[in-house]
Parts: sequence; structure tokens; C-alpha cells
Amino acid sequence: MDIARPSQAGKKRNKRLLLAGAGIAAVAVISLGLSRLRPAAPTVERSGVWVDTVRRGAMLRQVRGLGTLVPEEVRWIPAQSEGRVERILVQPGTVVKADTILLELSNPQLDLESLDASWQLKSGEAEYVNLKVKLESDRLDQQAAAATVEANQAQARLQADADEVLAKEGLVSALNSKISQSKAEEMTTRLDLERKRLAISGEADRAQLNVQEARLEQLRARATLTRHKVEALKVRSGIEGVLQQLPVEVGQQIATGATLAKVTVPGRLKAELHIAETQAKDIQLEQPASIDTRNGLVAGKVTRIDPAVQNGTVKVDVAITGPLPKGARPDLSVDGTIELERLADVLQVGRPAFGQEMATVGLFRIEPGGGEATRVQVKLGRSSVNLVEIVGGLKEGDQVILSDTSAWDAFDRLRIK
Repeated sequence: MDIARPSQAGKKRNKRLLLAGAGIAAVAVISLGLSRLRPAAPTVERSGVWVDTVRRGAMLRQVRGLGTLVPEEVRWIPAQSEGRVERILVQPGTVVKADTILLELSNPQLDLESLDASWQLKSGEAEYVNLKVKLESDRLDQQAAAATVEANQAQARLQADADEVLAKEGLVSALNSKISQSKAEEMTTRLDLERKRLAISGEADRAQLNVQEARLEQLRARATLTRHKVEALKVRSGIEGVLQQLPVEVGQQIATGATLAKVTVPGRLKAELHIAETQAKDIQLEQPASIDTRNGLVAGKVTRIDPAVQNGTVKVDVAITGPLPKGARPDLSVDGTIELERLADVLQVGRPAFGQEMATVGLFRIEPGGGEATRVQVKLGRSSVNLVEIVGGLKEGDQVILSDTSAWDAFDRLRIK
């Protein structure tokens, strides 16, 4: 006879549910554990990164910038009048003297003006001489008239005195004596008037001559100016040096004030350096500098700091104090280093790829044993070209990676191989 078995379906279902729950719990525990694990540290080759050791000692603060050699004395030669380039006598690079003619211009209108001014000056000079002669002749006539009046006055005075004596003796009537006396007084008055006229005439003559002399000076200045303009058509260097530029061509029409040439003194050069504006704040006048001309180093000192910032840089002029090496010439590219100050005893390390002075940056410090590097926050102080002061975060003897580590910003540890 068949015996009925008890049902096992419920037990199997419960067992499956229990196993599923246990599996889910295990997965949750494993996921939680994995989430708390740190990401695996990337591995870097030690030879592929720049490692430096923190040290204590003296530090020379410097800033560096690129620039060019430029002449201290430059003469730009402008056109004093418009004209056409007829001839070019000297080419750039030629040594010239102050009176060397660089090129010749032509201006027919200016030639006519100069000729006209010259003839007007000669006419003015002739008029002046004519006026001077005429005034001298008139003055002589007035002096002769005054002399005649003076003689008549003396004669009338003598006649009056004689008639007075004869009148007292009864030889001449008293009326005739009075008439003679009246004539004498009249001639005395006329003599005074003639003398005043002569004095006034002299002042009038001087006034007329002054007017003519002023006009003559004006004509002479105009003639001199036009003559100088004509002479300036032969363009001279003006200083002894080297012709640097001649930006004109034969046949070219030149306007007044246009640049014709540039002459420099090659033996007197200075360096114009372009320093980043973030590094230029500590530069002062008279600070020592060193200029690398790619053919030798030469000493210098800061003589001028441009107050304006252009394209993120500050222009600094450095006067050359030492002898220039061979091959030094205007527009030569140079590399300049300016000495800011000497710090006696500071904690320092090589300057990292990223990080400005007085900032806090993250650097990887190599742990003892050299197999691993850990990111630490480092506070930087004053900086130089290749060095930076350590204010906090590192101690003497620590080794840090100074290369660009931006590729590992997501990690706090590195494996060093």
C-alpha cells in the first residue's frame, strides 16, 4: 500500500530565500570593503621625474628674462622737407662719420624758394644802404641849416651889442638899438629850434633804420632757413657710428618728417630685458646683473625700470659695465639675470614646475626607503630662478618630486620604481 510523503516544497523555498539573502549580504559587505580601499598607487620611474633634496644654507635670489642688445645712443634722421630720393650713397652696416652724406633728395620748389629768398635779402640790403645814405644826407643838410642859423644869430648878437654901445654915445638912435636887440633874440630862438630839430631828426633816423634792420633780419632768417633746407636735401648722418637702417628707395617721394635713416654708436650698447610682471616687483635700480650674449657673459647693472606692463612683462634696461665680447651687436638676442638679494640661512629646494612664491602647493615627498612618495602640502616663500624658500611642510633632508605631477592629481601616493 502506498504511503503519502510529506510536502518538501516549502522547505526548499525557504532554503533558496536564505541562500539568496546570504549572497546579497556577502556582496554588500564586499562592496563596502572595496569602497573603503584606497585606489592603487600608480608607478613612476625615478629616472623620469626630477627629484631634489631640501637643504639649508645661503640662497641667491635672482630673476631672469630674455631681451636684446640695443644702442645707448641712437639718431633717427627725419626729412626736414619733402622731396624725391635721387641717390643712395651708403648702405646699412657701413661705418659713417658725422658729415657723411647718406642720400640725396631733390625738391625744385624748394630751390626756387631759396633763390627767391636770396634775391629778396639782397634787395633788402640795398634798400637799407639807400635809406642809410639818404638819412645821412638829410642830417647833413639839417646840420648845415643849423650852422647857418647859428652864424646869423652870432652876427645879430654882435650887431645888437654894437648898436647898444653907439646908442649910449648918441651915434645911433635908441629905436635902431632895440631893433637890433630884437633880431638877436629872434635868431637865438631860431637857433634853439634848429638844435631841437637836429636832435629829433637823429632819433627819427634811428627809428627808421631799426625798422629796416628788423625787416632785413627777417629776410636774412628766411634766406638762411631755406638755404639750410636745400642743404638738408643732402642727408648727413650727424654722428659717428654705423648706419643701422635706411628704409627708403631711389625714386621714392618723401614727406616732411618721414624717417630716412637710423644711425647708432655700436660700442655703447645696453640690454633691454623683459621680466615677467610677477617677478619684477623686487627689482631695484643699480642692482647687479649678468648678460649672456651666447658668446660670453658680461657684467651690468639696472639703470631703468619701465613703469608700464606690456604683454605680461616689464621692460628693464641694464647698462653694460664690462667689456663686450666679440660679435656683440645691436638687436642681438641675450639672456639676462638680475641679482635681487642674498639670503644668509634659509630652508630651500629646487623650484617646482608649478607654484608661485608665497603660495601653498602639493608636492610628493619620497618616503624613507625610496619606494613610495606621499603628497604633502608645502608652503613656499621667496623664490629665485632655480630655487625657492621652504616656509613649512618640509624639513631638511626631505626629498621631493619637482616635476609636473598634474597627471596624478587624483592620487595621494606614488610608487617609485
